[in-house]
Amino acid sequence: MKNGLKIVTIGGGSSYTPELVEGFILRIKELPVKELWLVDVEAGKEKLAIVGDLARRMVKKAGVDLEIFTTLDRREALKDADFITTQLRVGGLDARILDESIPARHGLIGQETNGAGGMFKALRTIPVIFSIIEDAKELCPDAWIINFTNPAGLVTEAVLRYAEWDKFIGVCNLPYGMEVATAKMLDVEKSRLRIDFAGLNHMVFGLDFYVDGKSVKKKLFHDLLDQAGSVTMKNIANLPWSPEFLRGLDAMPCAYHRYYFQKEEMLKHVLEDFAHGKTRGTIVKEVEEQLFRQYADPTLDIKPEELSQRGGAFYSDAACNLISSMYNDKRDIQTVNTRNRGAIASLPNDVAVEVSCVITKEGPRPLTMGRLPIAAEGIVQQIKAFELLVAKAAISGDYNDALVAMITNPLVQSEVLGRKVLDELLIAHKRHLPQFKAVIQKLEG
Repeated sequence: MKNGLKIVTIGGGSSYTPELVEGFILRIKELPVKELWLVDVEAGKEKLAIVGDLARRMVKKAGVDLEIFTTLDRREALKDADFITTQLRVGGLDARILDESIPARHGLIGQETNGAGGMFKALRTIPVIFSIIEDAKELCPDAWIINFTNPAGLVTEAVLRYAEWDKFIGVCNLPYGMEVATAKMLDVEKSRLRIDFAGLNHMVFGLDFYVDGKSVKKKLFHDLLDQAGSVTMKNIANLPWSPEFLRGLDAMPCAYHRYYFQKEEMLKHVLEDFAHGKTRGTIVKEVEEQLFRQYADPTLDIKPEELSQRGGAFYSDAACNLISSMYNDKRDIQTVNTRNRGAIASLPNDVAVEVSCVITKEGPRPLTMGRLPIAAEGIVQQIKAFELLVAKAAISGDYNDALVAMITNPLVQSEVLGRKVLDELLIAHKRHLPQFKAVIQKLEG
């Protein structure tokens, strides 16, 4: 790699971009980023300009040698890139609100990365990611793609299975956030704590917990479970786990497990919000409008504290730590989405998993975790089957593939409701589902 790095961020007009810029500024001595290209589409032109100007002010305030470029021309940006980060949202927040509200209208959980909503975010996203990869093959064939776009695990699965591009890593802030919360519970510096993570994106489990290399799982599960039961994220209702459930599970579930292990309670919460005209997407839209009003202030030259109201806290730490570790061949341990390669015995070797890995300049090397806890194994295998089916449907554009994927999801599991929701979402998102064009035309009759 060159001494001065060129990094390209697709979806550069995102409200998360100041997090990323701050991350690169804080690591500039170990990660010499010389050019950061922020790329977006025509619909995001105004936000891109606002974020780009804020990024330049942040760089100027920090006094670092980092040039910010903004462009709507992806190919111009990608030429000779060292790393590509993706944080795009096909269809914007309006598409997210449809993903959440259409299932809710039928009495199902509508959520950005889980259930029917997560499936449709993947169906819209995967073709765009594949088009980025085709450009990268031509313009920067040695670049690594670091994907933060949700559903990160499902997108990683599709790429590793169908795109003929191995230099792809899915990143999520959730494991990092779980480490921060656990370190706080244990009253230790986060740098002293490490968690063995294994599972899938938004379905990952903390299997063991180490402080200074010694397991503290017994202490955590004996003395601190009341606190552990309340660990969640900004974008998920906090329904605490009982100590009895956590001890029986013998692992720490992530916040998103509430959609499966507390399904009825979460559904009630979703439907109550929907009855009042709210989804998480409508809330995020309000937060984003407030953020961009702040971003546009010409006197603002730091990341505003209000950004923590989004669900992406610790995004820059997760993404920038990964890039720095690869560039510097640190061989530290981080949790990413990559090919299993035998790390989790409960899953096939060739599927994408979220697991603790040693990070090298050649990419992540998963740690051997053995089998998942019995209580975790079944739901993880079921969700992996769903991911494989969605990835297939995203490539094929076949209605039958999409229907089977929809019905097998644990948050749907109804052919009648699954078909209704599938049809409505296909029509609602037709602008962003070119692979289903013929299917949608037939549905519209």
